[in-house]
Parts: sequence; structure tokens; C-alpha cells
Amino acid sequence: MDLLTIIGNITIVIGALVFATAALGVLRFPDAYMRVSAVGTAGGVGIVLLVAGALALQPSIPNVVKVVLIVVVHLASSAVGTMAIARATYITRTPLEHFEFDELAEATPEHDVEEEELSTERGAAERRS
Repeated sequence: MDLLTIIGNITIVIGALVFATAALGVLRFPDAYMRVSAVGTAGGVGIVLLVAGALALQPSIPNVVKVVLIVVVHLASSAVGTMAIARATYITRTPLEHFEFDELAEATPEHDVEEEELSTERGAAERRS
């Protein structure tokens, strides 16, 4: 076995372990936001490790071009897709397990409606007093 074969096999195994860890996170994490975070992060790191390992096993110029394209397209689309899924989860009001702060509350249309309803209720309560 030459050095590239060893490096390729080790990199593929590490990439597979990253995906296995993400799968464990999907099963163990308490809410959808943590699950989306685990899958998005692992997807980015895991796919890079897998295709880099495959490149080390079959090195050639066309394969380098393919790997670069795979990594660039995946990292660009994975981040956008993960954020879209997380935002859709938030907009559908999926509950958070450990709610500390809510940075998206002011950026969603529902927030404006809730603010208006609260101010209307406060005004009605003040008029009754």
C-alpha cells in the first residue's frame, strides 16, 4: 500500500464517522433546530472528507476538477439549504427545547402582527382602567 491509499482510506473512514455522528445527533438532539444544525455541519465536513479520500484513492486531473466542483457546489448549497430548513422550522413555530433568546422574532412577519395585537390589548386594558 502506498501513502495515498492509506490517507484516502483514513479520510473516507473519518468522513463516514462524521456522518454517523450526525445521524446519532438526529436521533439524540431534543429539538429540530439542533438536528438541522448537526446535519448541516456534518454534511459540509463529511462530504469534503469523503470526496477528498476518494480523490486520494484515484488521483487524476479530471478527478481533481470533479472534487473541486463537488466541494464548491455542496458547500454553497448546503449552507443555504440548511438555513432555509431552519427558517421554515422557525416560521412554522416548532418549539425550541432550551429557549434563551430569539434573534429572528423581529425579522418575521408574525412578529409585527403579534406586536400589533399586544398593543391593541394593552390599549383596551388601559381604557377599561
